[in-house]
Amino acid sequence: MDWRAHRREAHSLGNLQEYLKQIVYGGNDGIVTTFAIVAGFAGSSLDGVAQIGGIAVLVFGLANLFADAISMGLGEFLSLRSQHDLYRARRESELREIQENPEQERMELFEILRQRGLPAGEADTTTTILSRHPSLMADFMMTYEFGMQDPEEENPAINGLVTFLSFTVFGAIPLVPYFIFEANDQTFALSVGSTFAALFSLGILRWVATGERLLRCVSETVAVGAVCAMTAYVVGLLVGG
Repeated sequence: MDWRAHRREAHSLGNLQEYLKQIVYGGNDGIVTTFAIVAGFAGSSLDGVAQIGGIAVLVFGLANLFADAISMGLGEFLSLRSQHDLYRARRESELREIQENPEQERMELFEILRQRGLPAGEADTTTTILSRHPSLMADFMMTYEFGMQDPEEENPAINGLVTFLSFTVFGAIPLVPYFIFEANDQTFALSVGSTFAALFSLGILRWVATGERLLRCVSETVAVGAVCAMTAYVVGLLVGG
């Protein structure tokens, strides 16, 4: 039986929960990135975006959207690949230490168990049992001595793809009004509304995945995005106004 599949079924772990980090991180960054283009144009002219034109907003917005989406996706891929390599190297080193200096490793394991609340007798018994299984002992030490979780369950390519898609889908939302209407102050207002709707939706996804308080999930997500968006507008206003 595939224990990973069993864990998902037993603990109701769906794709949303498995990839929540990539969805929220990519989505929030995508929204802020494209809205920064819109807000920067709006803030850089006393006459608003209409003076520059919707085509310019779309060209710069889409160029940044896809360039940053690819960068984010590949960055997530390389980051997780690096975690895999680091974990394997550190675990191999730990296995060598267990083989070459078993008593020292036994003492370290015993102390870790004692620090985590096991009585001396039970800690000694557990140490003896784990010492007979170097691979299991190495896994335990990786978690509790080095604070490193096994990343093998995470697929770098899939994580990178999810980050890319989340960035692209959510990041396109602030640009939607400029596909439909001519660029003017009302279009910018619609873009602001679309941006907050996208951030609100991202907060709802957090709530669905985590089960935390709805108000907290939504308010945190919207607040973080709003601060970044407002910063882009103010910078555009100060530099180009």
